[in-house]
Amino acid sequence: MEKKALGRGLDALLPTGRTPAESERGDVQELRLEAIVPNRFQPRQQFSEVELEELTASLKQNGLLQPILVRRKGDGIFELIAGERRLRAAKLAGMQKIQVIVRNVSDQESMVLALVENLQRDDLNPMETARAYQRMLNEFGLTQDAIAQKVACDRSSVSNLLRLMSLPHEIQQMVESDQLSLGHAKVILGLMTPAAQLNLAQQIMTDELSVREAERLVQAHAEARKPGKGTPRVPLRSDLEERLQKRLGTRVDVLKRRRGGKIVIHYFSPEELDGVIERLLN
Repeated sequence: MEKKALGRGLDALLPTGRTPAESERGDVQELRLEAIVPNRFQPRQQFSEVELEELTASLKQNGLLQPILVRRKGDGIFELIAGERRLRAAKLAGMQKIQVIVRNVSDQESMVLALVENLQRDDLNPMETARAYQRMLNEFGLTQDAIAQKVACDRSSVSNLLRLMSLPHEIQQMVESDQLSLGHAKVILGLMTPAAQLNLAQQIMTDELSVREAERLVQAHAEARKPGKGTPRVPLRSDLEERLQKRLGTRVDVLKRRRGGKIVIHYFSPEELDGVIERLLN
């Protein structure tokens, strides 16, 4: 995924125009750790124990070099925006207080700030980034173009990662645990059925296939299809798909075939299915 100019997204959302590290000391204050709750929009789900131990040791020896970013939630409670690893390490180091910068931002801005910080640090795996983009589509009604603008990357990068959400859950877990690379996942998306995708994923891991070798298998699978048995899917205008995605709150594919076509509505949890049905029937 393109990572150019990611800092622009973070700077644009901070009211001061500065990153946390660049803020003046007057913006920094100390809070007790128990007054800070986790960021419910945190895209990162996996934290390396080794890295946490190293950061904990650094905090004990050198103290906190960069404040974390929080926002007020009321009644003396603050929600973390960016810096969860530093917050976790501070707790492990036995610290009672931590330096923070308080910002007044919306839910949408909080999620984007957390995402951009992790992208800048290369902390997210492709599935974590894809799920964050999906939440932006579903919960905030953003288009792919808007997401790309906020995180300062190409729209094609956003689109390619969102496609991972259509993979079977088992394959998503393989990508998340680094058993499959992003390149392998993109190749697997070239197969039409979940069963074929799972078979190829297992073969890639068992035979330790390269991306190029996996591409040849997908090409052979396509050539083996009988003529006339099926026709390639041809997407219609992406703007129509984005309008439907915004209306239904989930991924929608508009597909054209030789005669007619079909609209495919994806959902990724029972709750999301209930929401789609409610929007369709109301």
